[in-house]
Amino acid sequence: MDLHLLIGGDATPAEDARTFERRDPVTGALATRAAAARKADVDRAVEAAAAAFPAWSQTGPGARRAILLKAADLLEARTPEFIETGIAETGATGPWLGFNVAFAAGILREAAAMTTQVKGEVVPSDKPGTLAMAYRQPVGVLVGMAPWNAPVILGMRAVAMPIACGNTVVLKASEMCPRLHVMIGETLEQAGLPKGVINVVTHAAEDAPEVVAALVEHPKVKRVNFTGSTRVGRIIAELAARHLKPVLLELGGKAPMLVLDDADLDGAVNAAAFGAFMNQGQICMSTERIIVDETVADAFVEKFAAKAAALPFGNPREHVVLGSVVNRATVERVDMLIADALAQGATCVAGGATDSTIMPATVIDGVTPDMKLFREESFGPVVCVVRARDTEHAIALANDTEYGLSSSVFGADVTRAMAVARRIEAGICHVNGPTVQDEAQMPFGGMKASGYGRFGGSAAIDEFTELRWITLEDPAQHYPF
Repeated sequence: MDLHLLIGGDATPAEDARTFERRDPVTGALATRAAAARKADVDRAVEAAAAAFPAWSQTGPGARRAILLKAADLLEARTPEFIETGIAETGATGPWLGFNVAFAAGILREAAAMTTQVKGEVVPSDKPGTLAMAYRQPVGVLVGMAPWNAPVILGMRAVAMPIACGNTVVLKASEMCPRLHVMIGETLEQAGLPKGVINVVTHAAEDAPEVVAALVEHPKVKRVNFTGSTRVGRIIAELAARHLKPVLLELGGKAPMLVLDDADLDGAVNAAAFGAFMNQGQICMSTERIIVDETVADAFVEKFAAKAAALPFGNPREHVVLGSVVNRATVERVDMLIADALAQGATCVAGGATDSTIMPATVIDGVTPDMKLFREESFGPVVCVVRARDTEHAIALANDTEYGLSSSVFGADVTRAMAVARRIEAGICHVNGPTVQDEAQMPFGGMKASGYGRFGGSAAIDEFTELRWITLEDPAQHYPF
């Protein structure tokens, strides 16, 4: 059965009944045939959201909370369905997709808790007889654009807090996982969300520029949040800037993990393996550069290469750690980065590219800043080891990148490790932990080319509400003329 758009509470085909196909990256079989929206469909979705906004924005926090909590329960009940669909659409493993659903349910519950935390304040005024307030209120129609790599987590993150704050939303699904993203909208509506509060638009890859432009430029869209590549994030930011629309951007990364000379090497190896190879390295926070003090580098590489080589990989429907990447182009790009590093003197100590979409955990030692693997986001199951002369050199190497999302520092002297963490130019840093971490209540976001703005907890309230100055005054107040 073809997958329809979700507009105004109805499953509806795209204009002219246009469709596109998403194929299983492992088997090549048809995973999903989905509606291929274009501008006219976007306009319908935005109008549906705009029509639903007046009533939803006046719905009390208790009612909003109850719907979000029910949606969390319904989402968890559909876990097997999400896993089956996600394996077929993205090639990810069952455990990763199951974690996605569990975390997305946590996002819903955190958003439910925040419905009563949309607060303002009374601000002292020098004007006699005046009550001055900083007042927060819903914005209107918001657009969320979610990627395929953590499909349920990031799809839900794009809409849950905007809805909790009283906004209505249009979710632009990824063309890589259209059914997963429509299932998010279906689950929220099944929980009792009124028609039009959430709308989901699917589209073919070739129509992405038209769909994105239509969403950003529509006069009834007030704000946009986007998670995805830095290249596309720049395009969205430029489009929104022409219309003076605020944008929350969570973009690419090249996360460094610093291993200082006093680090617990076994702990660092375990964190590096998790951070580099979870979901085949296809996470914005993935550990892409391990910067190791040269005094412990040989010992670290020996342990880490053995760990990586032992990680099982294969068909995601089997019991493996690494499943398929999202498409063959990913492996080809990773192979190009590896080849460039090896040609300039680096060494492959584990793994290597394959002729399919399934690739083993790969470790490249002796990488330098002159190599593409040091600079370019791989978004695949490869990590480079960079040797630092000392701590100062390690910090300089960590910051020698356009990106700044997540980072990590391992060291036994926590005071020194914290001092290093404060100097790393990234929105997130974990001391003695992996670069891949998230919690729904945390202020999540990056610096530099990794974007701006913050998802999560009270920080997200700032992103998804309008702060206004409202006063109550004495009508008989004195004027100078």
